[in-house]
Amino acid sequence: MHAITIPEPGGPEALVWAEVPDPVPGEGEVLVEVVSSAVNRADVLQRQGFYNPPAGASPYPGLECAGRIVEIGPGVSGWSVGDEVCALLAGGGYAEKVPVPAGQLLPVPDGVDLAQAAALPEVAATVWSNVFMVAHLRPGETLLVHGGSSGIGTMAIQLAKAVGARVAVTAGSAEKLARCKELGADILIDYREQDFVEELRKATDGAGADVILDIVGAKYLERNVRALAVNGRLAIIGLQGGVKGELNLGALLSKRAAVTATSLRGRPLVEKAAIIAAVREHVWPLLADGVVRPVVDRTLPMEDAAEAHRLMESSSHIGKILLAAPQV
Repeated sequence: MHAITIPEPGGPEALVWAEVPDPVPGEGEVLVEVVSSAVNRADVLQRQGFYNPPAGASPYPGLECAGRIVEIGPGVSGWSVGDEVCALLAGGGYAEKVPVPAGQLLPVPDGVDLAQAAALPEVAATVWSNVFMVAHLRPGETLLVHGGSSGIGTMAIQLAKAVGARVAVTAGSAEKLARCKELGADILIDYREQDFVEELRKATDGAGADVILDIVGAKYLERNVRALAVNGRLAIIGLQGGVKGELNLGALLSKRAAVTATSLRGRPLVEKAAIIAAVREHVWPLLADGVVRPVVDRTLPMEDAAEAHRLMESSSHIGKILLAAPQV
């Protein structure tokens, strides 16, 4: 088969479409013929040499895909050859075929095109696990989403609105904020021109956000704590603004607040399977009903993954960037 390889870390040109050995599904796995994959920030970090795959994972980038099962490995039940699926991966999505642990498979939701289903697994699992399973966002509470127009952000807006929460977002342009509003965002903050702490305070009568979903990390840590409401929960899922920041424990204590930080890729299989099961139970019905939908900026041929990475790094996209595998 062919896959996007990374012979040497570097810029987008480091991504090479090459012939590689065909994968074989192991115990508890199925082999999926990939129709499409999606680009994530973690793929960019892997390409740069900063985020290696977990032990035993595919060396090729790609944390999610959609396609059809072409082989069932030993010990797998409940799935059949020919099933159309999307999947959460530890790697290998930028390829024509990828082995997937059965616990990380999801059926393609009713009403969603197979190719576009690749836009769902990573964002749905990330948002549901952090905003709902860890931070326990409840109806009537306020969620602040940094990077509201990203793949993560567009999913977070829709899921929070679906459960009856109020949503504030930060984004870097009027166009991005307008798209967030279309998806249901209530409070729109241009982080280039406005102080999100002050804008949130004004919009919530001084209360702040009950939950903050943060992709920035250290750069926003102090301001995020100030933006939290009493009993607020800060969920850090990205480190685009650095890894080391100063935390005012007094401010955290006075608000009886909590800070959590999680990643998805390196979790044990049993934890990923539990998250995927929760996503199938809670998110998939919303997709089938049309309450939530994938947001796709554009689709590029998988061979042009370098261009997709340039687009990702420019931050000019809204929603997900997909890669279409060549079809025989």
